[in-house]
Amino acid sequence: MTKSILSRALAATLLAALALPPAAPAQPALAPAPAALPDLATLKTTLTLTDAQVRQITPVLDAQAKALAEVAAAQTKADTARTEANTKIAALLNDAQKTQFATLGGRRGGGGGRGRGAVDLGPLPEIHATVPNTLPGLLGKPLKWVSTGPLVVPVNDATHTVQSIKDPTISFIDGKWEIYATAHFTSTASNTRNAFNMVHLSFTDWKDAPKAPLYYMDNNPNFTGYKCAPEMFYFPPQKKWYFIFQTQPPVFCTSTTPGDPNSWTKPEPFFAQGTPMPNLPIDFHCIGDGTHMYMFFTGDDGNFYRSRTTYADFPKGFSNPVVAMRGTRNTVFEAGYTYKIKGTDKYLTLVEALGAGRYYRAYVADKLDGEWYPVEGFDTPEKPFAGKANMTFEAGVEPWSGQVSHGELIRETNDERMVLDPNNLMFLYQGIGDAENRGDYGALPYKLGLLRAVKAD
Repeated sequence: MTKSILSRALAATLLAALALPPAAPAQPALAPAPAALPDLATLKTTLTLTDAQVRQITPVLDAQAKALAEVAAAQTKADTARTEANTKIAALLNDAQKTQFATLGGRRGGGGGRGRGAVDLGPLPEIHATVPNTLPGLLGKPLKWVSTGPLVVPVNDATHTVQSIKDPTISFIDGKWEIYATAHFTSTASNTRNAFNMVHLSFTDWKDAPKAPLYYMDNNPNFTGYKCAPEMFYFPPQKKWYFIFQTQPPVFCTSTTPGDPNSWTKPEPFFAQGTPMPNLPIDFHCIGDGTHMYMFFTGDDGNFYRSRTTYADFPKGFSNPVVAMRGTRNTVFEAGYTYKIKGTDKYLTLVEALGAGRYYRAYVADKLDGEWYPVEGFDTPEKPFAGKANMTFEAGVEPWSGQVSHGELIRETNDERMVLDPNNLMFLYQGIGDAENRGDYGALPYKLGLLRAVKAD
């Protein structure tokens, strides 16, 4: 009977030529694909094989090729399973981050719930009817906005795959526009997958904005992990710039060169652990009146919250948050921002609302710890402060957004007073097309555009 195995001498010669051990160990995760085997013709020439030896080698090569193909297929299947698992884990972590303060907070709901258990969010203010619009400048007329095309869009680099750019804060510093914004991306630089972090860009003229390179903040070791919804301002008493954002709780950094994204100090918390909070505190912003620094934020629950500290104690010493204004999730949702109207004793708060798409409502108060009143004509989807109903697009620009979402008005000054010129209104906002506005919120392809207020006809 003819033996179907190789002679020991031929087997040794063949193994030496292939540089393969008789039994390879199991491949580790993410191992490189096995090297291709030499073909039979190459082996025959290299080893000077006889026809009989070729007939012996052929089944061995066929079996080896089959085994390597099975290994490669198993590796691909394992990589796919690993990627799917990582994506699911990231989604769970994002959800956990959103609710990590739930044990400290109040009940999420549409009616502005006071909170549960021992959490004290202050006395509940009244829900006020609208007041007539007596505001100055363009604010006192039916607002009409004209939008640019997308100016800041998701851009990938070698280590970042970006889905969206959102939640901008902007200042004009030393002849340049400096923007920090939220980005939703996957990054091999910081081992981040499908999560919120931030980007920075700068440019001298708006026409240059689409070409401005993005700096991904997770390249800085102090800015890895979940970080978003920034605000930036100058604080004259300390001669420092402040950069605040949510981690979920609010944190701050300082710098004297805010245009350098690597100049910010390591993030520090505003509040001590255990401070009573609503269920989902988000979108924090600060404003000062010369005596106190105020922090306002929303909770996706129909409430607008307030905390304050003295100028001397800032950024520490903030009081426990209280409800500053109530509504419903359709009227007081998120992305609030408060300004001082130039030439008046009025403060203006803009809050994103839910209707036929996201839009902004406007509220006024005589003082930062006072009562907030919705402004007539700036309070519905049909007559918003800023929204689809009062927005058109520049000549030659194809309409690209069906909503006006989380943005910031460009201020007259960069300091903590947040002074707004009512005769020169520009609003850097996040927008998205109606057809694109489907699926996972984090991955929605939001972009940044600029609204300019013009006189209504």
